[in-house]
Amino acid sequence: MAAPPSLAPGAWQPQAGGLAELIDLFKKSQSTYGAQQAEIADRLDSVSRIPDYANYLAFVLTQATNEEVAVRSVAGLILKNHLHFNHDKVPAESIEYVKASVLVALSFQEDLLRRTATQVVSMLMGILGPANWQEGLEKLITLAGTENTVEAEGAYSTFAKMCEDMPRDLDACEINGIKLLDILIPKFIQGSDHPESRIRVHALNCLNQFITLGSSSLQDHLDSFIACLFKRASDDSDFVRKFVCQALVLTLSARPDKLLPELGNVVDFMLYSTQDKDEDVAVEACEFWLQFAEDPNVNAHLVPFMPRVAPVLLKSMVYGEMDLILLGGDDDDAAVPDKLEDLKPQHYSAKTHRNEREEDSAAGPSTSGTAKSRAAIESSGNAANDDDDDEDDDDYDSDDDEEDSDSEVSEWNLRKCAAAALDVMACQFGEQLLEILLPYLKERLFSPDWMQRESGILALGAIAEGCIGGIQPHLPTLIPFLVSSLSDSKPLVRSIACWTLGRYSSWCIADKSDEHLRSFFLPAMEGLLNMVMDNNKRVQEAGCSAFATLEEEAGSGLEPFLEPVLRTLAAAFAKYQQKNLLILYDAIGTLADSVGQALGSRPEYVDILMPPLIAKWGELPDDDGQLIPLLECLSSVTIALGPAFAPHSPPVYSRCLKIMRDNLLATQREMERPEEERELPDDSFVVVALDLLSGLSQGLGPHFAELVAREDGAAAAAAASTSSGANPGQAELQLIPLLGACITSPSPPIRQSAYALLGDLALSTFDLLRPTIPSIMPELISQIEPEPSLANVSVCNNAAWAVGEIALQYRAVVAKAVATPEESASGSASGSGSGVAPSSSSSSTATSSAPSQEFAQFLEPLVQRLISVLHSRTPIKSLTENSAVTLGRLGLFSPQLVAPSLHLFFEPWCAALWDIKDNEEKDSAFRGLCEMIKCNPNGAVKGFIYFCNAVVRWTNPSVELNDEFGRILHGFRDMSGEGWEGMRGQLPEVIRGRLRERYQI
Repeated sequence: MAAPPSLAPGAWQPQAGGLAELIDLFKKSQSTYGAQQAEIADRLDSVSRIPDYANYLAFVLTQATNEEVAVRSVAGLILKNHLHFNHDKVPAESIEYVKASVLVALSFQEDLLRRTATQVVSMLMGILGPANWQEGLEKLITLAGTENTVEAEGAYSTFAKMCEDMPRDLDACEINGIKLLDILIPKFIQGSDHPESRIRVHALNCLNQFITLGSSSLQDHLDSFIACLFKRASDDSDFVRKFVCQALVLTLSARPDKLLPELGNVVDFMLYSTQDKDEDVAVEACEFWLQFAEDPNVNAHLVPFMPRVAPVLLKSMVYGEMDLILLGGDDDDAAVPDKLEDLKPQHYSAKTHRNEREEDSAAGPSTSGTAKSRAAIESSGNAANDDDDDEDDDDYDSDDDEEDSDSEVSEWNLRKCAAAALDVMACQFGEQLLEILLPYLKERLFSPDWMQRESGILALGAIAEGCIGGIQPHLPTLIPFLVSSLSDSKPLVRSIACWTLGRYSSWCIADKSDEHLRSFFLPAMEGLLNMVMDNNKRVQEAGCSAFATLEEEAGSGLEPFLEPVLRTLAAAFAKYQQKNLLILYDAIGTLADSVGQALGSRPEYVDILMPPLIAKWGELPDDDGQLIPLLECLSSVTIALGPAFAPHSPPVYSRCLKIMRDNLLATQREMERPEEERELPDDSFVVVALDLLSGLSQGLGPHFAELVAREDGAAAAAAASTSSGANPGQAELQLIPLLGACITSPSPPIRQSAYALLGDLALSTFDLLRPTIPSIMPELISQIEPEPSLANVSVCNNAAWAVGEIALQYRAVVAKAVATPEESASGSASGSGSGVAPSSSSSSTATSSAPSQEFAQFLEPLVQRLISVLHSRTPIKSLTENSAVTLGRLGLFSPQLVAPSLHLFFEPWCAALWDIKDNEEKDSAFRGLCEMIKCNPNGAVKGFIYFCNAVVRWTNPSVELNDEFGRILHGFRDMSGEGWEGMRGQLPEVIRGRLRERYQI
């Protein structure tokens, strides 16, 4: 293929042979599959390195008039992607050629070619920037104003794509001192009245992109824009009405003041549109109620309309005919293998160390209340939450929270939107809404029409959180009704009954009386277990998910029923297809988390649970995605079983190391390739392997060190015994070197889990870990950031927590060295781990200096980093809490070295931990604080009120800690002399009262 001799599209001509080859590849790409497709992709990838490749693609799109439109469109789409990924490598002459070519294509009569050109032009605008392609803008503006409908539609379609892809760039664009949108917004408003419906759609779509953006150009014309919305409210085009509804939802979010004067008319229109025959229109209209209810600034205005809105939402929750067609029949399909397209990619979240707060337990488990309208999502942008994962959110766009798990109906739809809106309204208005709903609910729940009955059960579940106070008197009747609905002949009724029972499971277990448990909890549990074994896959999924919810709520209350529960879950392995196995793994992991060590308390429990898990373990190769949820499940099981898992631990341990090594090596190989050719392996395999090792270390405790010594020693011996290289890589199957590689991985999830494992190893096998700590600490310290990126928040959390665990172990080492100096001198550095000593060379290194100095050398940079976290401009609660705990533990290790900085962090430290629930971590942190106060009491004077508040917020401090609090408080009183009454007088009465009661001060 020759290089382009000229910038003009008419002057450059393709080489005939190269053009023919490309067109042939495009044709074959549409009609071949499998290996042939891969060969075509490889050939196209090879050809793409030719300098004028973009010219060829543009030529086929715009000038190969003898070819089929579909073939030319393929060339255009490849051109768009080529520019997206390689625009910095495309010669400037080719860019100019493409620019000139594709502008012409916007006037093509063929819709497909025009739409393809639209995408290429929009891509070029994004790459170049609107101000740097003024001739393109001028062309688009000219075409938009032409009377030729085809050309105008091409221009408006391109503007719509640009507004979707780059609204902020367009809003910021100025040319010769004039804002681009000051020109475009009036044209878009004018376009919304165009005779051609497609142009009206594009124009409204353009305008909608700037509502929540707060663009001044739109704000200046907002009244005109809203007037055009009202005008288009009765448009003949479903698509136009859809964008009118969308605009009103966005306007309610961004500028409710503009709608409130006409709220009655808007409500009438939205109620009508929520019942539109076109579901896309209805969904957009239904979003209005979701947005209205969740916005605290306007939701009071919704109250007068609730008697009209609630029935419409209920009506919208009934399955539509198309839903039923897509969902299929009522057949028992448990034996039917899942389709490949039904198996969605699974995203595994690495574990994060968090502290439990008082308000977390006070609030109880979340059943919902977190559904968000798209307007709210759009207006919130990408702002990071206080903490970086939302595992407990009930999102109606999620398969876990609503029973429509088939791919065809799992998208956001009217039914889900209506349920989410009802959920949020229930959380906002509670019994006000329930009073309106009750007659409708009774009618639907007991209707002979199964679809009406099913929608009533869905509505009952949707209001579970918000209306729980008012619905409680009815639950003694409703729970048996839901249990009986588990026997309905319709799978969709059984599955929604599962979901709703899960939503009320906290009520079923709240009353621990025998009568209540016998009447409600046991029937619910037995009913859901029956659904776990249902012959319909959808019901299996709903039953298993709901039972996992019940497990969380019941906790140790499930212990008396463990054998039948385990037998049912174990039997499900033989019945479940691939997709539902993921739900089953989650249910088993949740059971392990909920009942804890009771799971390993009887041999028969282990004998029931482990065979199917180990069988699956043996079936799956190391690179099978199904292995990820299985390892995640085993992480919880190993902790719960504890020593009972020991017989299974050697192969599990060795395989985790092998998975880690193979994936790290694969990543290393890929990183050596050119960036555009890299195919990095999935981090999740390493993450779950690390987390499973953490589970092993927690479950086996001191015995984990024996496992590591035995297995790592065997790997080293196997590698040493073969000089021929028969076992390559065996020497790398050792825990500490692999952990070191993970700690320095560029992947945040891998580092996150690596630091979690590091902290767990400090607890279980400190002797093994200690020789490597001096080399690990600099990297660990660097991970503690005051304002980490969103991707690094949990990395930082786990790193801070691991430091605290290491500090406690060094404190134990120092204490033992002081108590038994002869053992320290002999090289036996023993922490609270298992006592398995490191190799002699490592041991001598570890004990050649005083144990206190070995860790103390890192205190100064650690304290500086942790203090900076407490003073962050954008604090993250979990990170602040972990950093405060670790600072306290550092003070426990060496109060003399940390106490001089006490005045720098005392107040934010107390504020960070006073809401944390009483536990051992909090206890050790406060004991460290007390030691620092004794070393530097002046550092605590300024924050005395903070300290008093933190002290009285303890519910049940240990005797040792409570005595320390008393001594410090009395010491402050004695040190203050006559000034004590003044200090005490600054305290709120509730704090003074608790101090008097507890400490007689």
